[in-house]
Amino acid sequence: MNATRTPLLLSLNGGYVDTLGFLSLHGLFTTHVTGNFVTFGASLAHGTSGAVAKLLALPVFCVIVVATQLLGGALRKRGLPAFRLLLCAKAGLLAAAAGFAIRFGPFPDGDAWQALATGMVLVAAMAMQNATHRLHLASAPPTTVMTMTTTQIMLDVASLLQRAPAETRGEATARIRRMLPSVIAFALGCLVAAGLFIGLGVWAFLLPPLFAILPLLAGDSGQ
Repeated sequence: MNATRTPLLLSLNGGYVDTLGFLSLHGLFTTHVTGNFVTFGASLAHGTSGAVAKLLALPVFCVIVVATQLLGGALRKRGLPAFRLLLCAKAGLLAAAAGFAIRFGPFPDGDAWQALATGMVLVAAMAMQNATHRLHLASAPPTTVMTMTTTQIMLDVASLLQRAPAETRGEATARIRRMLPSVIAFALGCLVAAGLFIGLGVWAFLLPPLFAILPLLAGDSGQ
């Protein structure tokens, strides 16, 4: 597996985990954590459960990003394969979340400790993916939030429609070809998660750890 396919797998997993968390944990965004500002407000306004998890998501995300940077630096200083070990750690977190979800789910109360534990482990896993991507695959499009990627694609489409100079059109076309697969992979992950959650319930949590280990099995060492 090369450095092109690994980001696509990460995007697929990002969309899958975000959708699965939203569906099973009372609207918790585990990947696009800033979206929880909106759902936190909605929980307060409607009096629904899950407000605590939405409040905790961003601090947990931030702590894990810092920890990932520190851990990655320590691993590199020791001559260890930081990229692969960080992906292993992320896969371990996803496996732990799957264990929690299957053991304790479904979650009728989004503020119960079982739901909080499952949600925060998922947030930690996605924070680690986000940080690892920035550290080792910085040239690849984002794998957890598609807003800026989609914006850039639309700007490039506009450039093509405006009949910009040939050099600008070439750059726009190259960016679209590089970025569009990530958006498609993320969207596919969302669709697959929704379908499997309808059919399998909490057992759908088994798939993210499997997605997470595919780059490891293929021997991808990052950049």
